Amino acid sequence: MAKVKHSVATKRRKKRTLKQAKGFWGDRSKQFQQARRALMHALKYAYRDRRVKKREFRSLWITRINAACRQEGITYSQFMQGLKKAKVALNRKMLAELAVKDNRTFQKIIELSKSVR
Repeated sequence: MAKVKHSVATKRRKKRTLKQAKGFWGDRSKQFQQARRALMHALKYAYRDRRVKKREFRSLWITRINAACRQEGITYSQFMQGLKKAKVALNRKMLAELAVKDNRTFQKIIELSKSVR
């Protein structure tokens, strides 16, 4: 039986890893072993932080809505309770956008929320 050489597959695998590690600092982008370790670490962070990102944005939106509500003399929780009772189906992302960019509309929504309470 003939001897099988793996050089083509090995080279392709190493090339793919080094391509993914492009832009890493120092030898992490040039040496295969260093690149492989750094890449595994980076991919773990990327996987984890795709979930963390969602939490952080929701927290940011709530903070912005709360700040805008308190300027109008109402707390975030009272505001959200009023919206639920008024059956207003705006998500936090849109409410935060309105609070930052279109203050008049947001004030009208706050008035709606206050009137239902």
